[in-house]
Amino acid sequence: MGLIELSQGFKIYNEGYENEVRALNGVSLSIDRGEFVSIIGTSGSGKSTMMNILGCLDVLTHGEYVLDGENVTDMRDGRLSRIRNREVGFVFQGFNLIESLTAYENVELPLVYQGVSARLRREMAESALERVGIMERADHHPSELSGGQQQRVAIARAISTNPPIIMADEPTGALDSKTGDRVLELMHGLHGTGSTIILITHNNELAETASRIVRISDGQIVEDRRRVPA
Repeated sequence: MGLIELSQGFKIYNEGYENEVRALNGVSLSIDRGEFVSIIGTSGSGKSTMMNILGCLDVLTHGEYVLDGENVTDMRDGRLSRIRNREVGFVFQGFNLIESLTAYENVELPLVYQGVSARLRREMAESALERVGIMERADHHPSELSGGQQQRVAIARAISTNPPIIMADEPTGALDSKTGDRVLELMHGLHGTGSTIILITHNNELAETASRIVRISDGQIVEDRRRVPA
């Protein structure tokens, strides 16, 4: 069994009504531990809905989802939140950092939620900041950091709890091309150390850097292929 097993997944809004929308329409997807997968599609294709389901931010209308051996299909919000915090680290286009907190405090926050002791929190947060090369800016607030530095902090926050999955939603979208390339290199570096990376994007060039490309359109997977290394 893969790390992620989605079987005949449907996400339907206004089901049974004239304005019914099938954001996901019978999707099945298996992702093994340690893969680097891009999920690509245009606006309205269903890729964001797919991310929300895989990341336990939302639940299916019909179908089954098993994450790391645990069936999360019908979990209630509280338990689903605990699974999400343990299994998935999120990186968003807009960074989603808390402006009133320093870089260190932003990275530490998921560990606080998990009830990690103060001493261990410091070790884990500092380790994450070191891994992304931003430790020297740990005491700075987001407004004092460049876009690339903020995204590094966001990545450090995502990996601070050592989750098996890093889910990156357009992680280079708010960055210039040079800075975006550095962030992408960082994502590949995390993959090289064992993280499972799921990259959600509308950018074909970005998607093609993954080892597996899953294309979604109208709520269905229309392509699933592995990239042959150059």
